[in-house]
Parts: sequence; C-alpha cells; structure tokens
Amino acid sequence: MSIRFRDALNSIAPYVPGKPISEVQRELGLEKVIKLASNENPLGCSSKAKDAMMEVMNTPGLYPDANSTELRNALAKKMKLKPEQLFFGAGSDGIIEMIPKAFIDPDDEAIMAVPSFPLYETNTKLAGGICIGIPLDKDYFFDLDAMEEKINDKTKLIWLCNPNNPTGTMYTKEQQDAFLEKVPDHVVVVLDEAYYEYVTRDDYPESLQLLDKYNNIIILRTFSKIYGLASARIGYAISNEKIISYLERVRSPFNVSSYAQAAATASLEDDTFKKTSYLTNKENKEYLYSTFDKLGLVYLPSETNFVMVNVNRSSKEVFQSLLHKGIIVRPGYLYGMDTWLRVTIGLREECEEFVKALKETVNNK
Repeated sequence: MSIRFRDALNSIAPYVPGKPISEVQRELGLEKVIKLASNENPLGCSSKAKDAMMEVMNTPGLYPDANSTELRNALAKKMKLKPEQLFFGAGSDGIIEMIPKAFIDPDDEAIMAVPSFPLYETNTKLAGGICIGIPLDKDYFFDLDAMEEKINDKTKLIWLCNPNNPTGTMYTKEQQDAFLEKVPDHVVVVLDEAYYEYVTRDDYPESLQLLDKYNNIIILRTFSKIYGLASARIGYAISNEKIISYLERVRSPFNVSSYAQAAATASLEDDTFKKTSYLTNKENKEYLYSTFDKLGLVYLPSETNFVMVNVNRSSKEVFQSLLHKGIIVRPGYLYGMDTWLRVTIGLREECEEFVKALKETVNNK
C-alpha cells in the first residue's frame, strides 16, 4: 500500500533558503564568498548578547524557561506593556506557524499580499485554510483597498507584512488606520513588522498605539534582523491578553532556547549596537541607490535591510553569474519577479564587491 500524504502538501512548495557560504565555496572552489541573500545583520550581534550566550553554555543540561520570564519582563518594561501581552517563538517564523493553528478551521479564509513572506501561505494551508492572494499594485506596494474588498464571513486572518518582504516597500500610518477601520471584529489582522527597526520614514505606523483601540490585531517583531540573532531563532508577538492566552495553547513547552532568551534579553540593553546597525544600513542603502541610479537600474524604495533591483535580465542567469563571482543574492523569480534581485545591505566593502560583480554581469550582455 502506498503512503498517503496530506492533500494540502500538493499545493505547498518547500521553502528555498539562501545558499550557505560553505556550500558555495565547496561547489565552486571559491575562497571568498559574500552572502547578501538572507537579510542578516552584517555586524553580527551585540557583544553583550555573545557574553550572555556563553554564560548559558555552562548549563546545557537544563530545559529553558518555558515562559521566557526574564526576557518577558525586560521587554514588557522597555515597551511599556503588560508581560501577559507578549508571546515568544523560534523567530517570528515560529509564531507565524502557530497563528493559523489558533484561528484557522478548515475552509476558513486568510487574505495576504502576493508576493509577500511565503510562510503565511504555507501555514494557512497546513491548517486547512484557503489563501486569498492579492497582487501588489503596479509599483509593488500593498493594495489595501483590494484586500478590504475580499473580506467576507469566511475571513479569519489578514496577513500584512510592513515593510514587505521581498519588496521592501511600506504602507503609511494613514493607510493602515483607514484599512483597520473597515476590518470586522471577527477578523484577526497580523501586522508583521520584522524590519520595524530599520524604517527611516516618519509616516510609518506605530502599531503599539492601536492595542487599546483594536482587540483583533497581532504585532510580530523579531530579534533576527537588527539585533543580529538570526541563528538563535527568537521573535515575539504583541497583542491583548486574550489572544496571547489562545496562542499559548498551541505552543510547545520549550519552544525558545535558553541561549536565545539570554541573548535577546542582553540585546535589549545595548542601544549603541542597535543604533550602529541602523546607521550602517542607512548609509549603505544610500550607496546602493546611488550606484543603481548610475547604472540606470530601477529599484524599489526600501525601508528594510535589503533592496529589490530590476536588472532587466533573467534573475536566474544573473544569480548564477554573481554566484560564480562569489556573491550570493536572492533571485526574484522565486517571488514571480523574474528580472529582479533582492540584495541584502551588507558592509560597505561587501556592497562594493557586489556592485563590481553586478557591473561586470550587466555589461556582459
């Protein structure tokens, strides 16, 4: 008898991660490889976080604190929230996995932009839900009006990634306020703000201010990006106490490691590292913008630590060409943007190496 897998898996593609440096070195025989594919912080993490993780290394035989108590209290104090308004997961990815488990019954609908973070679709389908994809507008911004038009009695979730991954574009406070006013109380709106700390625009929404007004929003943030703890896997959700209590029911007991908890708690105390990461990203983003302008390449205005650029050629071909030059980027065909590349904003010397390789590729038509 042949094995029968779940029907939902037939419409789900495996997540394609960025190639690791060691694999590219081995495959292509390269000594130096620069990875600009996974939106990692090129500065690494705070030295305070490293010290905290080393301290935990002394007790590897102990289970982690299932309630993330120290981190919960520190973060609640810093954000002026109740500890009960916080929920922790193995990266915001881990929380995205749990949200449909808490809210989606078979045949419920979830609305999301296309392209956006692919795990919204994956986890909605795994919970038996139906995905309603709304294309970005012609300038690759969210079409919130079109999303609002798709809300009906079956709608349970709306996923909003702001700024959006993979495009880097954002919608404003005014746009978000107008949208939320039209969303019925029975629909949970997930505001994924993984890149919140990199935003430079003044009209970006401050979603925490909405918690007292709306009882149907979940805000997602992470320690993976500006805090540089991608390998530790820790993110958090912010909502009202009732929603958090239901998320707690679908959480496995020890889902966040002791190392992650310690590193995240220590990171909250290092504002200097956070500010340096922000300024480094801002300066090198402007360098990439100016370079793309000189090359006559269209790019999307980004409020993240990556830039989406149109290279006017097959992204598969350009990706492979850059790979052989020791530069790993994210090809746009994975998101239905066939001539675009998503490039993580690295250190200045890394950006310069990328630009050099890109010029050679683009000019070699």
